[in-house]
Amino acid sequence: MTRPAPAPAEEVITVAMAGNPNVGKSTLFNAVTGMKQHTGNWPGKTVTGAEGRCRCHGKWYRLVDLPGTYSLMAHSAEEEVARDFLCFGAPQAVCVVCDATCLERNLCLLLQTLEITPQVGVCLNLMDEAEKRHLHIDLPRLEALTGVPVTGCAARRKDAPQKLCALLERITGGETSGEPIVLRYPEEIEHAIAPVWRVLRQKDCRGLSPRWLAMRLIEGEPGLTEALNRHLGEAFMRDAGLFAALAKAEATLAAGNITPEKWQDAIVTTLAGAAARLAAAVVTGDEKSYSAGDRRRDAVLTGRRWGYPIMLGLLAFIFWLTISGANLPSFLLAGALFRLQETLSGGLLGLGCPLWLHDALILGVYRVAAWVVSVMLPPMAIFFPLFTLLEDMGYLPRVAYNLDRPLKRCGACGKQALTICMGFGCNAAGVVGCRIIDSPRERLLAILTNSFVPCNGRFPTLVNLILIFFVGTAAGAERSLLSALMLTGLILLGVGVTFGVTRLLSRTVLRGVPSSFTLELPPYRRPQWGQVIVRSVFDRTLFVLGRAVTAAAPAGLLLWLLANVTVGGSSILAHCAGFLEPLGRLMGLDGVILLAFLLGLPANEIVVPIMLMSYLSQGVLQQPGSPAEMQGVFLANGWTPGTALCVMLFMLMHWPCATTLMTIRKETGSAKWTVLAAVLPTLCGITACIIVNGLYQLFV
Repeated sequence: MTRPAPAPAEEVITVAMAGNPNVGKSTLFNAVTGMKQHTGNWPGKTVTGAEGRCRCHGKWYRLVDLPGTYSLMAHSAEEEVARDFLCFGAPQAVCVVCDATCLERNLCLLLQTLEITPQVGVCLNLMDEAEKRHLHIDLPRLEALTGVPVTGCAARRKDAPQKLCALLERITGGETSGEPIVLRYPEEIEHAIAPVWRVLRQKDCRGLSPRWLAMRLIEGEPGLTEALNRHLGEAFMRDAGLFAALAKAEATLAAGNITPEKWQDAIVTTLAGAAARLAAAVVTGDEKSYSAGDRRRDAVLTGRRWGYPIMLGLLAFIFWLTISGANLPSFLLAGALFRLQETLSGGLLGLGCPLWLHDALILGVYRVAAWVVSVMLPPMAIFFPLFTLLEDMGYLPRVAYNLDRPLKRCGACGKQALTICMGFGCNAAGVVGCRIIDSPRERLLAILTNSFVPCNGRFPTLVNLILIFFVGTAAGAERSLLSALMLTGLILLGVGVTFGVTRLLSRTVLRGVPSSFTLELPPYRRPQWGQVIVRSVFDRTLFVLGRAVTAAAPAGLLLWLLANVTVGGSSILAHCAGFLEPLGRLMGLDGVILLAFLLGLPANEIVVPIMLMSYLSQGVLQQPGSPAEMQGVFLANGWTPGTALCVMLFMLMHWPCATTLMTIRKETGSAKWTVLAAVLPTLCGITACIIVNGLYQLFV
């Protein structure tokens, strides 16, 4: 198996890779294609997909990694994408990846795929897990019963790519294992299908199976009917013979009292029954000895007594690890970037660059971008791998399970728990993660409330203020632990507000009944460290960092102009701070603090440096020193514990950063929802600050 580029004249065979979520499909895909792949959104969808190429046995293959789906009866964007590609994407073959540890459920997708095309192969992944569960799967018998090539592998083992390549060769090389299995439905449904099927067999269905097409036309699902109209043309759909056959089918169903609901029940029952019979015929063994361990773990991790305490304790530990571990890398990275600033500065001056342009580019654009990178990158490089690690081990679905009930009471979807967790790393990543929520209403709820969860960019400010005003600046494990616990308390407040605002929205502008969803609790697995690092760095960390730098660079220029252009003897920055002073005082802040939040729109990491720049009357962004030095500056400018508490509350609840707002605009396609996503947390933050400031003034 080699991976050079194919010659222009060489044929490239398109193979779709389909499978349920958590079956290791993407792991196999990555192993075969290596780095010869790219990702992107499916046309008109917010569902991401990947495709890559590989060369196996002298043939070039274009592999398309379809979104994980349990069914091709599309009820979500992922299922719709998978179905539409199989029907209209013209794949020459389909590889259905199944989980060997729960074959019965996975075979439902295989049977649905065989109704669309006979060019199918089955790759049973996780054979090593099946062995641990003492399960034996008779692969030759499964191949004989289904009539399609079958192979078994373990994606983590080195021979997995070779086995998958051998399967691709069998699927596309004309090798057959007999006639592919054809499902037979109840008699009334078969009688309804027959006249439509006979008509379609005489027509050019443009690659679609006449039997499958007959069933879908009888169902008349609006989304699929529209897609079929585009694919087949209106003339095809308006054919008189087809129209008469459909009328006859409707009459047959009406005579048998087969309503659309009964039709769906019969289809699903037939699929499930056939999958159960196939699995029973090929799977032997007793899995109790292995799965009992998973059940014992779940009894603790999802139980009423220990589920929430363990979840909160793990959250506090991750925050402590992120905060403590990021300090030194941030310091070293900042030193390296600011040393590079000196080199760039000398280079520009050496080229005769005007001083004003040098200052705007180096002290404005570069300095702000460098500060964002140095403060933002290390925490994300720690948090996102930890988050991906929990995902890979199988714990995050347990978090969603624990939070499903409170979220459902708020009118939301339990999957929002996963997007909340992602928001701890970055709210932009959390917004993108909302794609996993099928219901458009519930997806909007998750998007609009994600910024109530503080991201890594807000942690340094919160931690520093906790140390300066509430814990103490002296070093020590006790203070570090206490600051992590206080930070966890603030975050729980943010989560509580998230629930409250979600409930408010679901009762007002986004009314609706919470939808049901399938939540799989996968087996606990040993994490794949290499893939964890690659996925977290490339898919999340660098993606978010790139957008943040894009927003921070122009903000650096604006900040430099405001600080260095004077009007009436004072900088524009000072004038703006004075204008905001009354509102700031009402909120328990001051004009400088409020202005720092406004100018920190590109990235929350620069809010404190802007405060220091304004307080010290400097023309460039100031790098915070030690907590003790910052404490001296803040106290000299009238800060009190009440001021610090209001700043922390407003840091917890204010408009999302520019990166998150750009992401919300892209995901929703609406300026209205983007504005609402900015206004909601800001109103909550202003209200909370006014109340806390009033109470502080009253009692202190």
